[in-house]
Amino acid sequence: MKVSLVLGGGGARGYAHIGIIEELKNEGFEIVSIAGTSMGSVIGGLEASGSLDKYKKWVTSLDFLDIFKFLKSPFKLDGSKIFEKVKELVGKDFNIEDLPIKFTAVATDLTKNREIWLQRGNLFKAMQASSAIPGVFDPVVLNRRILVDGGVLNLLPIAPVMSDMTDLIIAVDLYAPEREIDFKPSKDTVKMQNILEDIWSRLFKEKETPVNKSIDLMMDVIYRYRKAEYVADIEIDVPRNIAEWYDFHKAPILIEAGKFLAKEAIKKAKKKGIIKVEKGKIKKGDVV
Repeated sequence: MKVSLVLGGGGARGYAHIGIIEELKNEGFEIVSIAGTSMGSVIGGLEASGSLDKYKKWVTSLDFLDIFKFLKSPFKLDGSKIFEKVKELVGKDFNIEDLPIKFTAVATDLTKNREIWLQRGNLFKAMQASSAIPGVFDPVVLNRRILVDGGVLNLLPIAPVMSDMTDLIIAVDLYAPEREIDFKPSKDTVKMQNILEDIWSRLFKEKETPVNKSIDLMMDVIYRYRKAEYVADIEIDVPRNIAEWYDFHKAPILIEAGKFLAKEAIKKAKKKGIIKVEKGKIKKGDVV
């Protein structure tokens, strides 16, 4: 079954996209189109270029000293250094139009005060522009335009995939209502998490509280206004309380959570008749 995948913004919660993509592929979904904003554009671009496995291996092996290399005074993430590392992992520059999977990175153009879809040109520039959170990462200047995070105007960009000739649209919402999810991460994941948590909390949470709250409030309000515009066939909801947007040390546990949430959403879609399984293959249901 061919699907268009929409990956929402939400900072570090976007690591859940990795587990979701893995689970969708394991279930037999063929991802032929991706649209993403902010962290969703980063994960989506890596998947579209065939580089997501390398990225996952890197982020799940980072310890605190590794993370410290990507900081700048006073204890803020350095977007330029992060994308230099991403380039190193991928190994080459890609143009979006040459990718094996159709890809759209959504950014905000401060020059003309509007949302823009980056569907051609340098992949890394597009991902960097789409994830340039104001006040956290530097804007990207592209073709005389000043570009920042796509989440400023659109946290879940379904519109770019509406015209795709695919069976289903699956969207991942990183700002879903708070709830507890009943999954148990592996012992190794929990152990790694506990080691990093105390140090990360001391360095970031107390120092960044006003910025963090402002960003979350902005994104939440914008998302509620925009959500009614387009509806996906299947929505995978990632509860906002699963992590703060800046909890980039939680990659392993968020990836596992993404797998759990994808399984949960697929199970619900089967019950509703949106999808069905015939002769071991997943197919479009009758109610879409």
